[in-house]
Amino acid sequence: MKRFFDDIEVDNPFSLIADVDSNGDAVADKLDWDKIFPVLPLRNMVLFPGIVMPVSVGRASSLKLIRAAMKDESEIAVFCQVNAEVDYPDFVDLHTVGTLAKIVRILEMPDHSVTVILHGLTRIILNDVVENDPYMRGHISSYREIKPEPNDDNYKMLLDSCKDRVLKYMKTVDSNNPGEMGFAVQNISNSQSLINFVCANFPISKDEKVRLLSFPKLSQRAFHLLELLNREIQYAEIKASIISKAKEDIDQQQREYFLQQQMKTIQNELGDSVEDQEYDELQKKGEAKKWSKDVAEYFQKELNKLLHINQQSPDYNVQLNYLQTMLNLPWDECTEDNLNIKNAEKVLDKDHFGLKKVKERILEHLSVLKLKKDFKSPIICLYGPPGVGKTSLGRSIAAALKRKYIRMSLGGVHDEAEIRGHRKTYIGAMPGRILKGLIKAGSSNPVFILDEIDKISSDRQGDPASALLEVLDPEQNNTFHDNYLDLDYDLSKVMFIATANNIGTIPAPLLDRMELIEVSGYILEEKVEIARKHLIPKAIVANGLEDVNLRFTRQAIEKIIGSYTRESGVRELEKKINKIMRKQARFVAEDGQVHDEVIKPGNVPFYLGKEEYFNDKYQGNEYAGVVTGLAWTAVGGEILFIETSLSKGKGNKLTLTGNLGDVMKESAMLAFEYVHSHAAALGIPYEVFDNWNVHVHVPEGAIPKDGPSAGITMTTAIASALTQRKVRANLAMTGEITLRGKVLPVGGIKEKILAAKRAGITDIIMCRENERDILDIEPMYIDGLTFHYVDDVREVLDYALLDEKVANPLDLSK
Repeated sequence: MKRFFDDIEVDNPFSLIADVDSNGDAVADKLDWDKIFPVLPLRNMVLFPGIVMPVSVGRASSLKLIRAAMKDESEIAVFCQVNAEVDYPDFVDLHTVGTLAKIVRILEMPDHSVTVILHGLTRIILNDVVENDPYMRGHISSYREIKPEPNDDNYKMLLDSCKDRVLKYMKTVDSNNPGEMGFAVQNISNSQSLINFVCANFPISKDEKVRLLSFPKLSQRAFHLLELLNREIQYAEIKASIISKAKEDIDQQQREYFLQQQMKTIQNELGDSVEDQEYDELQKKGEAKKWSKDVAEYFQKELNKLLHINQQSPDYNVQLNYLQTMLNLPWDECTEDNLNIKNAEKVLDKDHFGLKKVKERILEHLSVLKLKKDFKSPIICLYGPPGVGKTSLGRSIAAALKRKYIRMSLGGVHDEAEIRGHRKTYIGAMPGRILKGLIKAGSSNPVFILDEIDKISSDRQGDPASALLEVLDPEQNNTFHDNYLDLDYDLSKVMFIATANNIGTIPAPLLDRMELIEVSGYILEEKVEIARKHLIPKAIVANGLEDVNLRFTRQAIEKIIGSYTRESGVRELEKKINKIMRKQARFVAEDGQVHDEVIKPGNVPFYLGKEEYFNDKYQGNEYAGVVTGLAWTAVGGEILFIETSLSKGKGNKLTLTGNLGDVMKESAMLAFEYVHSHAAALGIPYEVFDNWNVHVHVPEGAIPKDGPSAGITMTTAIASALTQRKVRANLAMTGEITLRGKVLPVGGIKEKILAAKRAGITDIIMCRENERDILDIEPMYIDGLTFHYVDDVREVLDYALLDEKVANPLDLSK
């Protein structure tokens, strides 16, 4: 603004603006509106009455117009184009409301462009364009403004508000320098000139300015201008707030950068810089590592990259973390194995009772390692019910070998990156848990427990079980590839021991890579020994009773196991023993002595309450159709009674109850059909099947039961009921049958025969192929039992059914 008024050499430009209003009205009064005026089209500018404005002229026709008007000292009509892109506008291309103007001066600029100074006089309306050559001329009519009354207080308040808004806007945009516009607004006294001055100079769009010029009343123009001022002030405040916040962030960054540069300069003066110190430290560590030539060259290459990265860059920390990970990995750094076989056996026996197969496999591995020195570590999978010591066994193996011990729980892991890691280019990338475990161990040959491997899940992030295929393959894991490390790492020296409860959920390719060792549930005798040697001494220390003479009788331990726990492992047993110890600790704390120095069977209910479980006992053979079977459960073996009864009816109807599964129902149907088809050999009249219905029930109907091992038991029960012959006393049996009557082997033999022994059974019938399972059981556990091995159901019936009939037998001939 100041430069423009200096160019036209006006001493007080704002007084000129203030005096224009009356001059414009005078011009409007004297004009002959029937006269044709030259029309100057403007692209993006709107001229208001009373305003002096410079306009750059580029069109040839416009240059001719201003030179002719300057020569004749005539007024020209100024209108804004609707579309600034139109080079040769016509009537339809112009806004119809414009301003009559007088040319003040024509300036020839140094770059040969022409600028004309226009002085707006009054508002006009373009009615039509009469010619376009050599320049545009049009028919113009007056459009006078309706001014408010001199004493209109509302208009005065509106005018003051406009002034305040303009000044606030200028302060918002530049709080230190309100500018010449703010100074002009404060000094313009004429209301019309003030409104027009603000409309012309305020940064609003061309269309908004045309709309302001078009209002018939000056008060309407002022009111709409106030709305625009309020809107622009809000925009300016938001913009200023954003700029201020951004400036604060930039200032903080600049401050930190400045301080870092100062530190760098000081360190350079004192000696090496931080980057040089870190580089030298990493290089020294790299030279001390026992890695191959290829890995050493790769490390040096990655280390050299660090020198070319700015320390303030995020990439610097990414690269530094990667190099530190490489250095922290135990490349070919192994602990020395204790290959004393006797010592290893002693440690394993001390920590765990039983588990004979597992211990033998570990000792075999030690023996081969002692002879060959470079034997690859095996991949072992221990599977069995919870609480049998699968996980703790890994710690004992590590102690026996004097290796580092690492445990990784795989329960619920569903991201493949947990095993293989992330690419180092990602934000927050890190190696997989396999390499992190080795870093934690500081050794390349630890005992690595992969706990709960059967509980791995998969989703859109990948399949961790598939990633483990490389880890658990002795032929592949010597070149294990972690995504973060991006180098091959040798895992062949790691002894991986996986644990699982159910191998049925483990994918077949993964299962094939592991050596499966079953850790079956503990029998009563083993639980007693575990309690005596491990659980009770541990509980005494845990409850602060070391100075107290406290012991359990064997019968008391058996009472706790039989009446208060039902599990394969010993977790629940440990809880019950700790409960007794806590009660004893309270007595010691209150009275200074224990309540019972010797825990006997009669004392157990005092500490643990009423009995929670009851073991089934053999109930005799006074009833026809009741046979004792043997069943396996997750918490050990149990005896199972198969009851068969007959009822008069249309016949040939078999009813099954007792919450039986599909396989067990099929066994009952097979048994019934076998007896039906061999009725003559068993001495059963065929009329019986026409007049009597058979009902087979397995007690404890709330407990689901399934499996094929009750096949021969059901056959014997149905045959006993239909012949009314007694079943041999103290006899139990287990085995699957076929429709031809062949007896097939079943599993869980160890648990079943121990359950039979606890129930008072003396004779057991089973498939001949199960004899090999009996040979694996220690003689002390089967002492007092007689085994009868059979191949056919006829052999079972010949031995199990006596010729003697039960008392008061049913008359089946009717």
